[in-house]
Amino acid sequence: MHELSIASSVVEICAEQAHGARVRRVTLEIGRLSAVMPDAIRFCFDVCARDTAVEGATLEIVEMPGQARCLACGATLEVDVPFGQCGCGSDDLELISGQQLTIRQMEVV
Repeated sequence: MHELSIASSVVEICAEQAHGARVRRVTLEIGRLSAVMPDAIRFCFDVCARDTAVEGATLEIVEMPGQARCLACGATLEVDVPFGQCGCGSDDLELISGQQLTIRQMEVV
């Protein structure tokens, strides 16, 4: 379960950036093509946050859809898997969104 190491890194980064303040809320942006399970991150986040400045913080997860650009016609389409086919028939797609895992926002007290 790589979500445990991801959650641990998120907690570590947030605690470091809080400079001793209590973290009240963390907002993560997780792409649907990132192979990261949001429910597992939620579970691991609370475990990793114990005894840190992040303990008790609310974790908000925004799931971002996968998007690709067709290199044949230039159309942008939503994809649920890292491959697909454009309406023009081409399968020559470039992923442009959906693989990210970003700490979008952190609220401290």
